[in-house]
Amino acid sequence: MRRAISVADMNKDFIHKARGVSDLKCHLVLTPKYRRKIFDNTMLLRMEEVFKTLMEKWEGRLIEFNGEADHVHLLIQYTPQTQMSKLINNLKTVSSRYLRKEFESRVNEFYYKDVLWNSGYGVFSCGGVTVEQLKQYIETQDRPDK
Repeated sequence: MRRAISVADMNKDFIHKARGVSDLKCHLVLTPKYRRKIFDNTMLLRMEEVFKTLMEKWEGRLIEFNGEADHVHLLIQYTPQTQMSKLINNLKTVSSRYLRKEFESRVNEFYYKDVLWNSGYGVFSCGGVTVEQLKQYIETQDRPDK
């Protein structure tokens, strides 16, 4: 016997916008150019602030952030209207500008050009429930008899 999944079981942090409701999340991984071990804790703390502010401007949310010396992880929530490539480009451009300005001597130890991030990135879709849970939820809908 399958247990019905209620709406309460699903994530309640929806974004309400443009006549729609969404819960789109992705895991973003960014690395500095040449995967140099440039980031320290102070830089990571500042990056988190910058990314949080930027996600609010994009009408989304920074759910979780962490990193190591040579990469960072962001768990973000965004709207269906968001063009992911433009969002990621904006996150990289603005954070690079702040870090190069506020941590100039540290960044200049590693890079002589106006570059901080690798041109590539990793982005992975994710959600509040598994595909199996979602399938079960859909299967247990109260479909009217024919």
